[in-house]
Amino acid sequence: MFKFKIQNQAKQIKEFKKKFSLDLLKKINLRYKTIEPNFNKLYFLYKVITENKRLTVLEFGSGWSTFIISLGLFKNYTTHNIQTKKLRKSNNFTLFSIDNSKKYLSLTKKKFKDAEKKMNFSGKFKKIKVNWIFSSVSMTMYNGNIATQYNKLPVCNPDFIYLDGPDQYNIKKKINGFNTAHKELMPMSCDILMIENFLMPGTIIVVDGRGANAEFLRKNFKRKWKSFYSKYFDQHLFYLDEKSFGKWSSRLLKFYKS
Repeated sequence: MFKFKIQNQAKQIKEFKKKFSLDLLKKINLRYKTIEPNFNKLYFLYKVITENKRLTVLEFGSGWSTFIISLGLFKNYTTHNIQTKKLRKSNNFTLFSIDNSKKYLSLTKKKFKDAEKKMNFSGKFKKIKVNWIFSSVSMTMYNGNIATQYNKLPVCNPDFIYLDGPDQYNIKKKINGFNTAHKELMPMSCDILMIENFLMPGTIIVVDGRGANAEFLRKNFKRKWKSFYSKYFDQHLFYLDEKSFGKWSSRLLKFYKS
């Protein structure tokens, strides 16, 4: 079962920032002039990943979230690495970060390396594998609805998916003359729906804001998902609440819950 308190946690967020010296991220950010880190959301990400023992992450849309997800995976490595040897799961402690902007992906890589160096995390992160993936995004149809779809996805089976992309103004092609590059429209990604059948029971999805996209997912999911919304963090959560597929699936669920 999903673990995490989704109400106001101002005190815990302050302690989180202090523990990892995260104010340094703001200083690094000044150099690159990108979106400032939202420590509330970064704390939320870190806690969901660590308290639910996530092992493989698929991130749509890179940014400071990429760094914090890696931090969470490293925490899980130090705590649970030995236990994972008994699981039939590849790509443990691995992050696949996909973005539809080459420029922003490059900036994220540079910020990531700066943060590693200034926060003395370089040695620690050698245990974590980050795969940086560029993919263009095109307009498509899903279940009779116009949506967007990445043209390249990594071959993996994540137990945690973070949806904060793509950039709706950088979408190729049109469907019947329609494209999401309009300020009154909303992001509408269908990528998670395309791989839903492959996801293991216990998988967690976090949608950062993007309420319309979260609702689109909810209405089109075919499997048994429990959903939550945290107004304080503005995060939508989905938990794949299904019984195991068999021996190895049972062992994985037991690992998450133990």
